[in-house]
Order: sequence, then C-alpha cells, then structure tokens
Amino acid sequence: MDILDLLMPEAVKTVSTVSSKKMLLHSMADLASHAYSLDSASTLAALQERETLGTTGVGQGVALPHARIDGVDVVKGMFIRLETPIDFSAVDRKPVDLFFSLLAPENAGVAHLKALALISRTMREARTCEKLRANDDPETLFAILTEAKRQNAA
Repeated sequence: MDILDLLMPEAVKTVSTVSSKKMLLHSMADLASHAYSLDSASTLAALQERETLGTTGVGQGVALPHARIDGVDVVKGMFIRLETPIDFSAVDRKPVDLFFSLLAPENAGVAHLKALALISRTMREARTCEKLRANDDPETLFAILTEAKRQNAA
C-alpha cells in the first residue's frame, strides 16, 4: 500500500479559518464531499462518533481522524494543514496543525488498519512534518506526502 493509493491531490488543502475541533471536522467532511463526492453530513457524523471514543490527536502537532463510513468502497485519505494550530485534545496536550484523515468502508478490516499504520509512520517522520509546516500550497503538500513514503521505502 502506498499513500498514492489513499490520497488524491484534490483531497489536500491548507485552511486558515479553523479555530476548533468541531470546525476542523466540518472542514474534513466538506473536503470529503468535494474530493470524493461523499455525503458531508454522514462523514461528519462518522468522524465525530470516532472522536467520542478517544482522541485521534497522536502528538507532535499531528492528528489522524478516521472513521468507517457507509458508501465508501476503498480507504480514502484527506490532508489538512492549518495555518494556526488548534486544541485537538492530543495525547501530548500540544496544539495540532497537521491532520491526515482516513475514511474506510464499513467492512474494511485489515485494509483500514494497514492504511492507518502507513499514515502513522509517515506522520511520525519529523522531517516530513517540518516540510509540511513550511509549505501551504496544496500541490506541494501532496508531493511531500507522496514522496515521503517513497523515501522511507528506499
């Protein structure tokens, strides 16, 4: 599995107007609607429900919101870089500015776990996060994310 299998260029953006966890999840749902033609309300509900189980803020300014959602045929990814970090109840209590979200089919099983592991490894790379924070152009962010996996595999 590769990030290119999960992420489309249209599913990557920088946002400057988000100031809360709720607003971020709304932005993710809107991005899913735009990039993958998913129902925004269903996506939002699934992401919010998952967050009630425990935070997906993994630390070091990174969060990995994810959910299983009806109507998704394969695991799909989205990435949002915030210009100003927000409180996302991360495990290290630090504000979060890098969000890589995954939406998986209800019956995804192992595919969802493999995708989550791949994204987790990628977003743990300090160098990758530095590059993401230093850029705000969606095309550049997409290139950084997709290149990070190829470099880690080498």
